[in-house]
Amino acid sequence: MAYGLESQLQGDTRKFKLSDNIKKYSLRDTGFIETKGGKFQLERSLDPNSPFNQGYKLKIAVEADLKKFKMVTLTANGMREVNIFKGNDEHQNVEQLNFILNDLIEREILVEV
Repeated sequence: MAYGLESQLQGDTRKFKLSDNIKKYSLRDTGFIETKGGKFQLERSLDPNSPFNQGYKLKIAVEADLKKFKMVTLTANGMREVNIFKGNDEHQNVEQLNFILNDLIEREILVEV
């Protein structure tokens, strides 16, 4: 998936964009890691019982200039994009996803379009 101004997770009806008030320190405070190239990357487990279990995960990457980003939900090994809105553990995974996204919205990193 390419970097863009807006992003939508597979199976989700909502779209998100980066907040106009986004700051690098806000990204670091919420767990984003700065790569050698200057990009910021966040990986969070969507398992509500333990962040250490191997389950689906949310991955967000923000370009160094804080203008474009990409956001995907991946399998445990990070090799394939998945739709967490279908399946056996749908409710738990979606609840954890919403918790993470709401935190990013409150900290003015993401905005729902």
